[in-house]
Amino acid sequence: MMSSTNLYLLIALAPLAGSLIAGLFGTGFLGRQVGRTAAHLITILGVLVSFIGSVIVLLQVLDGQTFDGTVYTWNMIGNIPIEIGFLIDGLSALMMVVVTSVSLMVHIYTIGYMADDPGYQRFFSYISLFTFSMLMLVMSNNMLLLFFGWEAVGLVSYLLIGFWYTRPTAIFANMKAFLVNRVGDFGFILGIGLLFAYTGTMHYGDIFAKADTLSATTFPGTDWQLLTVACICLFIGAMGKSAQVPLHAWLPDSMEGPTPISALIHAATMVTAGIFMVARFSPLFELSSTALSFVIVIGSIGALFLGILGIIQTDIKRVVAYSTLSQLGYMTVALGASAYSVAIFHLMTHAFFKALLFLGAGSVIIGMHHDQDIRNMGGLRKYMPITWITFLIGTLALVGTPFFSGFYSKENIIEAAGAANVWGAGFAYYATLIGVFVTSLYSFRVYFLVFHGKPRFDTSGNAHHGHDSHGHDDHGHHGGTPHESPWVVTLPLVLLAIPSVFAGIWFIDPLLFGSYFDGVIKVLPEHPAMAELASHWSGWLAYALHGFVTVPFWLMVAGLVVAWYCYMVNPALPAAIKRSLSGVNTVLENKYYVDWINEQIIARGARCLGRGLWQAGDRGLIDGLLVNGSARVVGVVAAISRHLQSGYIYHYAFAMIIGILAFLTFFVLTVH
Repeated sequence: MMSSTNLYLLIALAPLAGSLIAGLFGTGFLGRQVGRTAAHLITILGVLVSFIGSVIVLLQVLDGQTFDGTVYTWNMIGNIPIEIGFLIDGLSALMMVVVTSVSLMVHIYTIGYMADDPGYQRFFSYISLFTFSMLMLVMSNNMLLLFFGWEAVGLVSYLLIGFWYTRPTAIFANMKAFLVNRVGDFGFILGIGLLFAYTGTMHYGDIFAKADTLSATTFPGTDWQLLTVACICLFIGAMGKSAQVPLHAWLPDSMEGPTPISALIHAATMVTAGIFMVARFSPLFELSSTALSFVIVIGSIGALFLGILGIIQTDIKRVVAYSTLSQLGYMTVALGASAYSVAIFHLMTHAFFKALLFLGAGSVIIGMHHDQDIRNMGGLRKYMPITWITFLIGTLALVGTPFFSGFYSKENIIEAAGAANVWGAGFAYYATLIGVFVTSLYSFRVYFLVFHGKPRFDTSGNAHHGHDSHGHDDHGHHGGTPHESPWVVTLPLVLLAIPSVFAGIWFIDPLLFGSYFDGVIKVLPEHPAMAELASHWSGWLAYALHGFVTVPFWLMVAGLVVAWYCYMVNPALPAAIKRSLSGVNTVLENKYYVDWINEQIIARGARCLGRGLWQAGDRGLIDGLLVNGSARVVGVVAAISRHLQSGYIYHYAFAMIIGILAFLTFFVLTVH
């Protein structure tokens, strides 16, 4: 029987091994010994090993077997050990299963989606490396390893978003993701530094044990609670990774990467890192109502206003991307309401149905010969039946249809926001409630435009070509009638559709109202949301039946009806609304001008500041005054002193006598 530590190492390192083999020996870096088939077999085997190991670990955790220990001491700073250590408990075990299961589906799907791409082996190497990075992040038991995983997912996302590096838009998008995340990560490392400075340890358990002491400490020079400052700094890191307002601008642009990576970034890895981190640090966040208010307000703004942007998008992947931004806002609202377990539950259900929607969108793109514009689709239901039914399941889960997984997690977030008592909870409640209508509207808009109505594509062989045609040869098709995708694409869709329907029913009892997160997530009695939810809980069946008479359900139905009327019955209406609300539409088209502010004010301001420091500071002060200035002073002194060197001995003798007299005079006057 393998020891626990070896099992944990195997889970973390198997994807890394696959990544290194495919990356070093399949891309020409160290030769091309690994071909396309070998690359996908090796990386899929690595992730499969991780997935099986994660399931075993989850079963062990359910049996009560947890682990918090050091695997390897990497360094010593004074008497402080810098350790590689794992924390395996309910939270990390659940995350490991989610990450590895979705990653496995994406790996299989990629065989079909990237079939004709020249960077095939490189892509498999990257997505396996992504899986390894996320596993290190969720398995860590100290802030240093957390930060390693945190930065590693940022690096790999940069590589993947810019995977098609010959395209200027992809390079711009990956640089944008990298820079925006640097802003968030600066806050994150400040938070880690504060906690380390005041506790003297990086280990989670030791920090949480000192939470009360931290709570009583004020930030130097202010009357602010140190814990509040540290928690807000940590959450700024989460705002970058989990794309919260205003650090969200990178996420829609990440669609420039291939569709499989959109699914992996948006469903199970990078964007969930921030949500996981706040839940992990719940013993600290619970002691700061100010930090919780900050979290819930930021989350509710994203849940509503970023969802609205999904209504006007015409690129099928971008609609799903804005949906991710909105759903991340919902998770953040749950964190701010102290309903951490609900946030993790929604993270899990969302991972399944959002991966399903992204991979379904990718299947549609394959069927449409790489046209991503939903205005060029229609009637695909009869051409792509498996994609249609799985995409519909994902949509029903996303909008919160009773009995589907998304219903159980989303409904509880709205109720938690209503029951929370931190400042901003009222706004969050109404934002999440209105967000249900918005989500339903943009989701069914895509569904009706893509799968119903008359076909709007050209079946004569002159297909429109959208964004995703780079590097592919269109999977061997050039125009013509859409077709169902190959089995390596549809199998992951079917497998993801199962938890998209049933995950809520299976897992809500233990995760939200059972003892699964006992000792892992801490909620203080003064934050009543979870207690309020538990008081009304009477089982998944009664909850879903009651869901048919709640306000969110009717808002969801309203969104469906509006989408059906606007895009199926009266297609002229959206255009008329767009004309009459041209001002609002301009604001939405420009994404609330966040990109403009980033590029024209912040980026340009930073460049101007840099230019000013270079001109005035570097050239003027350092080069001009200090470096060249000191040289000029030496030159002036030399020019003056040169006139004192006459070459006559009696001049020098006279100067020596005058010097001795001056010295004697000074000595006599000071001593006597």
